[in-house]
Amino acid sequence: MIYTLYKYIFRELLRVFLLALIALTLILSLGSILQPIQEYGAGPRQVVVFMFYFLPITLTFVLPMAALFSGALVYGRFTSDNELDACRASGISIINLVIPGLFLAVIVAIFNLFLSFYVMPTFVHLAEKSLKADIKQMLFRSIEQKGYFKVPPKNEYLIYADHVDIQNDTLLGVVLTKADGNEIQEITTTESAKIKIIQHEKTNEVQITTRNIYRMSSEQSMKLGSSTFTIESGSLLADNIAFKKIDEMRRIKADLMRFERISTAANETLAQLTAELFVHDIHKHIAESRSDNNLNSQFSESFYELDGEPNSVKFTLVPCTLDKEQINLTGEITLIEFDTESKRSLNTYKCKEAFFRIEGGTLQSSLAMDVRAARNIETGEIKMWDTFTGLSIPKDVEEAIKQFYNENGSLNVQKLASELTGLPGFIPGGELIKLQKELATKIRKTNMEIKAELHSRLVFGIGCISMIMIGIGLGIIKRGGHLLSAFGASCVPAAILVVCIMSGKQLTENLNAQTVSGITVMWAGLGALFLIALALYHYLVKN
Repeated sequence: MIYTLYKYIFRELLRVFLLALIALTLILSLGSILQPIQEYGAGPRQVVVFMFYFLPITLTFVLPMAALFSGALVYGRFTSDNELDACRASGISIINLVIPGLFLAVIVAIFNLFLSFYVMPTFVHLAEKSLKADIKQMLFRSIEQKGYFKVPPKNEYLIYADHVDIQNDTLLGVVLTKADGNEIQEITTTESAKIKIIQHEKTNEVQITTRNIYRMSSEQSMKLGSSTFTIESGSLLADNIAFKKIDEMRRIKADLMRFERISTAANETLAQLTAELFVHDIHKHIAESRSDNNLNSQFSESFYELDGEPNSVKFTLVPCTLDKEQINLTGEITLIEFDTESKRSLNTYKCKEAFFRIEGGTLQSSLAMDVRAARNIETGEIKMWDTFTGLSIPKDVEEAIKQFYNENGSLNVQKLASELTGLPGFIPGGELIKLQKELATKIRKTNMEIKAELHSRLVFGIGCISMIMIGIGLGIIKRGGHLLSAFGASCVPAAILVVCIMSGKQLTENLNAQTVSGITVMWAGLGALFLIALALYHYLVKN
């Protein structure tokens, strides 16, 4: 008899639960896709795809609410129809009667944990791929509807156009702006631009081929002919700890370079360190050269040599300055290009302006040297702009950088963010110190976010059981009142748990707060919910 009663109650719970689940899912799914539609200009097909991909995120919140509603409604009706009294008169206790509700609560908790730890991150990555695959259509649709498109995720670049030719992938009357916050750094205008999307594993590149462009910045203005340049479009959704699987979070903790936010900051810091060490090495050679000249009581022109493939270069030792990652050489510069193997001189140039850039942000990075108005001594030809690429990092600089790498060749991000060692006598500049502090902050914040995310998912998943049981208990108590009032009253403890989880996450991710305080707040909320449920059923058993 008892199993027949269990089946009857559970069937009613399941029926109401499924109806509430479908209704709430449809309502919340529409709300979850509003941001992608507004921000990225998604079309009708993409809206349906987004609804499917965002379904696990919606279900994470809808499952416990639907079960809470089902428990309050079914047990409330069960009590108001005097079925509860009949069962108790037959010797069946309250605890036995709520076992079907407890079974539903445990199932919901397990599904919730499974969704949050495994299914939801997988679907977010699928949504990311869908967005990246359709970025060209979204670009053209956004320009058609709003007149502009923000290149995600940083929205650093804005593309404006007067007319869109979708068939030829062309924009007419184009204005491209690059901004840093609210300050516009550069404006580029062109008659027409052809758009091509180059897809990579983690990023997209928006390749823009233009003709007759005019570029303006705070420093200079210039008119150019045909030109092709690319804008990198990074991760739109998935580069967030909230959308990571549990095994992904563990891998990130073991190797922080797996996380794009950290790897980008680490590569910027490493490039800045390489540039400052290179400047330091040039100045050290200048000091050594002057010392040697003083000892010899005569002046001889000294050179700094950089190996490369297939050609190497050496240039006059002149003072240099660092502007972020660009090294500027100043003074009368003699530049000799020679064959790396035979050491045979190929060309000799004279110029007054030369720049170095760091290409790549790893141990395999190289140098590129740009020269302006370089006159070839042998031929007299003047090159207004020339570039020598693939130049190797100097040995002393490379040895100093190697100390930031582990034996397996991976970058030691923690060491890069905390130690300022390099060549003897090296004093880090303000930009490097700033980047290292930012990297250290991002490392700590990422670790805190992982800890907060793991605990919040666990607390919410386990808390589903207490929430649903409280809803069932209030449904029984409110037997003479409106059944929806039982559901409304049971939402209050659920809201308390959500507030505790959100507050705990903020405290945990706050770098100025103690980590344990945020975690304690989360689990204290769960503990409070458990005590409320315990007190509620103690009251029911007694009365």
